[in-house]
Amino acid sequence: MRGKSDIEIAREAEKKPIQDVGAKLGIAPEYLLPFGHDKAKISASFGELDSEKPNGKLILVTSVNPTPAGEGKTTTTVGLGDGLNAIGKNATICIREASLGPCFGMKGGAAGGGYAQVVPMEDMNLHFTGDFHAITAAHNLLAAMIHNHVYWGNKAEIDTRRVKWRRTLDMNDRSLRDIVTSLGGPANGYPHQSGFDITAASEVMAILCLATDLNDLRERLGKIVVAERHDRSEVFCRDIKADGAMTALLKDAMQPNLVQTLENNPAFVHGGPFANIAHGCNSVIATKMALKLSDYVVTEAGFGADLGAEKFMNIKCRKAGIAPDVVVIVATVRSMKMNGGASRENLADENVDLLKKGCANLGRHIENVKAFGIPTVIAINHFLTDTSEEVNALQEYVTSLGSEAILCKHWAEGSAGITELANRVAQMADTNMAQFSPLYPDEMPLFEKIETIARRIYRADEVLADKKIRNQLRQWQTSGYGNFPICMAKTQYSFSTDPNLQGAPINHSVPIREVRLSAGAGFVVVVCGEIMTMPGLPRVPAAESIAVNSAGHIEGLF
Repeated sequence: MRGKSDIEIAREAEKKPIQDVGAKLGIAPEYLLPFGHDKAKISASFGELDSEKPNGKLILVTSVNPTPAGEGKTTTTVGLGDGLNAIGKNATICIREASLGPCFGMKGGAAGGGYAQVVPMEDMNLHFTGDFHAITAAHNLLAAMIHNHVYWGNKAEIDTRRVKWRRTLDMNDRSLRDIVTSLGGPANGYPHQSGFDITAASEVMAILCLATDLNDLRERLGKIVVAERHDRSEVFCRDIKADGAMTALLKDAMQPNLVQTLENNPAFVHGGPFANIAHGCNSVIATKMALKLSDYVVTEAGFGADLGAEKFMNIKCRKAGIAPDVVVIVATVRSMKMNGGASRENLADENVDLLKKGCANLGRHIENVKAFGIPTVIAINHFLTDTSEEVNALQEYVTSLGSEAILCKHWAEGSAGITELANRVAQMADTNMAQFSPLYPDEMPLFEKIETIARRIYRADEVLADKKIRNQLRQWQTSGYGNFPICMAKTQYSFSTDPNLQGAPINHSVPIREVRLSAGAGFVVVVCGEIMTMPGLPRVPAAESIAVNSAGHIEGLF
């Protein structure tokens, strides 16, 4: 008999009114701005962030490098939050919003799966509360104002050859990566080579996720470097007076979104930067609010620990003044076999030898996370095809590294399938074992920070950067940006920049293609290898299977 799909399970959910969900956190109805009956924004006038109440414990969920087999990081994040509530803890989940690009591309939704989901699933994966649209509009307003400023006299003396601000779209579209605008004569402005990035890669997205309030938001937006003058001095967003209007567009988007899990536990879903081309974490304001309202907060960082967790530690924690108490690394029998060389078609076949070979990928992530001084536990996200021999081999490998791996069945059983992990995580968090330390100090030069990440996280031998890139980094260093952390943009599928190099590669190089200054967000983006900040759709995009049926229900989301 065919099992129920994620969307079918979500549609059968017995949701509570969003006011009841807010009440579990002590949020009075007057501070909730409802979007229908099952989701709401939390008003900026809600003052819990200013309370003297101590923060709850922060639990970060990350994973091994993603494979086509699927790891279930969000599913585990949701399941663990439900599991903590099931054992009597006051826990809240904090995750990112979904981008339309992956939903219609190949990744699918971002609300979890099986019986560990956040609902309403269809809204979560499509327009939700409009935050992505607001970010896209604010970003493109700035682009329009830059070119309008030049058209009407160019008071800021922008060198039109050095306009740095591109445009955004929340969709995968490779044809927009590199474009020429304003053809057709002087009435249409000046011809200019530009391009589009996906909204999740926008600096505006990063700023919204790092800002603490509207004043901080406007200040950060004003610091965006949009172009250079002929003398190479910087032109900022505030110089063309776009920061105020952008803030107005983002006013509601700054407010965290409250929804619920299938088990009616609270979930904050806010912000959505990708971890392979941005910093990959939900908003600081949502995380800090959850820490004031809950005893335990379960959050995630995108993709594998080499990207999401590294940036969570080195960017988000550094900027927000927070640190995780426990890290959960999600692994699966299937992903370990794929890292060992198994094909996707043969994943259902028992193969302990390939699993053991692939475990090196997990081992590398364990070593890296522990280097930040955070206690770590492994969640084995169970699939029906896993055999006891394979699970035992995976657990024995983790034990040999001085850690522990706990089998979790939350996808099929909800909170009942993850209580062992929930109890262990709560115990680890409560004993205050964490001694967090970032990977590098603020004062380390920018290029040395890049080398530190490449060598200590990726185990690369060298970083390859031409003279132009090194000179640009030196210029930023002397211009006052040297204390910025680094945001690496590289493939999520490997520790290296080659997506086909699985396992735990060593003795490889990290080629830098481009560096970008995100002065408002407060970091330097380092684009490596062939990674694209505007993805393309796959040969058979998920969009081909998405439709609305005769009952008016959306089909094909997963």
